[in-house]
Amino acid sequence: MNTLQLADYLVFFLYFILVAAYGIWIYKRKTAKNETAQEFFLAEGSLTWWAIGASLIASNISAEHFIGMSGSGFAIGLAISSYEWMSGLVLIIVALFFIPMFLKNRIYTMPQFLATRYNEQVSSIMALFWLLVYVFVNLTSIIYLGALAITSIANISFMTCVVSLSLFSIVVTIGGMRVIGYTDVIQVAVLILGGLVTTYLSLTLLSEEFGFGKDFMAGLSILKQEAPGHFHLILEKGHPHYDKLPGLGVIFGGMLINNLAYWGCNQYIVQRALGADLATARNGILFAAFLKLLVPLIVVIPGIAMFVLHENGLFQNEMSMDGVIKPDQAYPTLMNLLPSGLKGVAFAALTAAVVASLAGKANSISTIFSLDIYKKMIKPNASEKQLVNTGRWAVVISITVAAFVAPALRSLDQAYQFIQEYVGFLSPGVLAIFLLGLFWKKTTSGAALFGTILTIPLSATLKFLPDWTGGIFPVYPFLDRMFITFWIVLFLMILISLMTPASFQRKEILPFEKSMLEVKPAFIIGSIIILGILAALYTVYY
Repeated sequence: MNTLQLADYLVFFLYFILVAAYGIWIYKRKTAKNETAQEFFLAEGSLTWWAIGASLIASNISAEHFIGMSGSGFAIGLAISSYEWMSGLVLIIVALFFIPMFLKNRIYTMPQFLATRYNEQVSSIMALFWLLVYVFVNLTSIIYLGALAITSIANISFMTCVVSLSLFSIVVTIGGMRVIGYTDVIQVAVLILGGLVTTYLSLTLLSEEFGFGKDFMAGLSILKQEAPGHFHLILEKGHPHYDKLPGLGVIFGGMLINNLAYWGCNQYIVQRALGADLATARNGILFAAFLKLLVPLIVVIPGIAMFVLHENGLFQNEMSMDGVIKPDQAYPTLMNLLPSGLKGVAFAALTAAVVASLAGKANSISTIFSLDIYKKMIKPNASEKQLVNTGRWAVVISITVAAFVAPALRSLDQAYQFIQEYVGFLSPGVLAIFLLGLFWKKTTSGAALFGTILTIPLSATLKFLPDWTGGIFPVYPFLDRMFITFWIVLFLMILISLMTPASFQRKEILPFEKSMLEVKPAFIIGSIIILGILAALYTVYY
């Protein structure tokens, strides 16, 4: 039943008031009267390691996980968890190699890095690409999925949800990164609590359906027995969803490319750590890696549970639309079964995920626009106050535009896969440009410009050429296309750089030094624990 009771509204408003009050307190307590651009966009020097880690996860997890990834759990199974679990490995790599280079060179935005290492042309092109992707893919999909989920569990119209989520996100975001970072701690706590409540419900439902009473551990055992095909992390060739998760490619291939580009070269992710010292940034990133290990438990397991329940005759109408099974209805259907009060917790968790992710992405949009577009191309002599005000207006405009576009996404089936695939058009080239720029001093601006221009047409060609040639050209899974695109761009960039006279090399950025690899014992121990857990998971559920 898609209605909220009085207890649910009370729980939700308690969450809303807590976040709003805490955000106002943080803003008044920690914001200087003459706030600088670095303070507004990066919360320079004021975020603790736990705030950085929580903010990384809050920006990353959104309705696309609760709804989209749960839907993929229903359709595909545990294999979709590789997006989360491989992130744990990649976050360690980012903490060790990427972050020290950014901090050493005082990099505040990803386009700034490209301008410093290459030239303004490469920086400007990529800045525009990022802004378009962030607004028309990321923001729109989050608003759409968030509104879709809320309409599924509450008697609120889709457009009312779109407007409400957008306004709430604007209020949180215009306070700057400092407010976002600390309120994200509450958001993460709420979304994990709400997610665990829904997971518990799904497993106890299974247990009851099979005659074991409300025993969630029995439900977990039933899950493995009734859906053994949904408990493989590596899909074999010939599997109906191999095109989405191509075998070992989720470890060594396109998944690694996808995650490295996302966690290491992505403004709204890396930005959380750019205002901290190296030790704090690394500890925050490691904390985020631990939290990523929990995500499949709160989003994928409920999706698999709904698959088993559906296969046993339950929720036939709820999971279908015009006779077609809609995997993305799995999580909303579960939420509607929660008792009064707990449904409010799950509702608050979903809202927290949507708002936190929108705030993080909108803040990064405003950062790139203000520092890399407005200050460089429109008003080079802009004051700190003008930059901060421009950033706030960029937040309002970007979220408003995304809210207008969001309803156009209603035709999607598995939204999570859509987002991953089309963001992946840009990711391989971005990673190649950053890796060579960070770790190979001979890379030239011409090579970077070539890689910037080539990546989207090459990705599009690999996707659509089979249709254009009538099936003569092989069809590659999109993760394999990312892998192929990355290596082609990387090879051609190296070739162009080697053919370019030495006088054209750009060496403004400080080189990577061995001293940057020096880490605290706690970081080493934490990394070993994460890698051990990952090795165990991929061994048991291969």
